[in-house]
Amino acid sequence: MALTLVYDGGCPFCRHFAQRSELVGGLPDLVIRDGRSDQALRTELRDKGFNLSNGAVLMDEEHIWHGSEAISMLCQQLSPSDPLMRLLNTLFSDSGRASRLYPGLLLARQIALGLQGLPVDPDQA
Repeated sequence: MALTLVYDGGCPFCRHFAQRSELVGGLPDLVIRDGRSDQALRTELRDKGFNLSNGAVLMDEEHIWHGSEAISMLCQQLSPSDPLMRLLNTLFSDSGRASRLYPGLLLARQIALGLQGLPVDPDQA
């Protein structure tokens, strides 16, 4: 199953997670795309009801997952080789735990973007 992860490239946490997922996640077909820099992709996702400012998006040919569901589904697929990704995999592969923890990730994202002077919603730039 080929997966595409769309993340907010302006957020250092999101960017690091996406890059680590690609490099050491054990998913050779994972495609990562910076949604902040790709307005056409953001528009396509927003038209389908998925706003990047509310969380990452994971897609395959048939499904789209958003926010905590996206991160949980991705973590369920990963076979990470480094300690940080193994920890994140453990924390977020359970969908219930991911939904409880995800608001904290969104808050960290908001703070990081604010410190950089970037809007939370890339379409509000």
